[in-house]
Amino acid sequence: MGRYIAKRLLLMIPVLLGISLLVFTMLELSPGDPAQIILGMKATPEALDNLREQMGLNDPFWIRYLRYIGNVLRGDFGTSWRTSLSVIDEIIHRIPVTLRVALGAMFLTVLIGIPIGILSAVKQYSLTDNLALGGALLFSSMPAFWFGTLLVLLFALKLSWLPATGSDSIKSYILPWVTLAASNAATLVRMTRSSMLEVIRADYIKMARAKGASERQVILRHALRNALLPIITIVGMNFAGLMGGTVVIEQVFTLTGLGTLAINSVRVLDVPMVMGEVLFIAALTSLINLLVDVLYVYIDPRLKSQYVKIRKAKG
Repeated sequence: MGRYIAKRLLLMIPVLLGISLLVFTMLELSPGDPAQIILGMKATPEALDNLREQMGLNDPFWIRYLRYIGNVLRGDFGTSWRTSLSVIDEIIHRIPVTLRVALGAMFLTVLIGIPIGILSAVKQYSLTDNLALGGALLFSSMPAFWFGTLLVLLFALKLSWLPATGSDSIKSYILPWVTLAASNAATLVRMTRSSMLEVIRADYIKMARAKGASERQVILRHALRNALLPIITIVGMNFAGLMGGTVVIEQVFTLTGLGTLAINSVRVLDVPMVMGEVLFIAALTSLINLLVDVLYVYIDPRLKSQYVKIRKAKG
């Protein structure tokens, strides 16, 4: 397993290089002059030329890209053109807000999605199943910004129970958590139901019932464990997406997380900040995917036995 993890970590290097080249090229082709954006429309040509020279914008594309990658390999992600602050410091400063939003939303997603999905599968075609599927379809169809706005109008403006904006207290995160969990839980309900339906029809489930195992043991110990692989995949993908910056939700609730930082940086073509955030999100997504793959082995003994056989064959 250690060799597999090391191999996956090494494979992250060309992936990150490819992503960095793609994003750097897109920023290069984007309309607008960073020097003009920074100094304003009233800046003199001499001031613009001096700033471009200081920022290295007069150098050819490949020289600027290779210089940036060389600095990154030394641990220097540069300084934001917009704020003149360290890119790493800015990202680290924004991570706690995004992390709270992501963890809270995923906790609610799992707490709601998996039990309802299991119940829907166990009571297939019943009223409970129809209500669960109908609710999942409804919440998955609603745009997040629209649902979040409705929650603000009801719980913040009309009832005055929760704050509409900011990130000063736990109460400030409740509405963003509910907004994100609504659509994610809807997807998880359908995935859990589909995965459970495939498992509970298997012969070993019938055998477990025939041996006298209680229905709770059959569902939780036998069926759910074998249905967890696609569920974990969905949870991992959703969590990676949330950590990548919930742009829309952060705009709706005025949260100063990674999503807001990305939007503000792209608007002014802040290349060092955009590149730093993209590389951070790409690395984080790769690590989450690796964690999901490792969990596969520990959840499903069959995968672990296959891994051991392959390792012995190569040895």
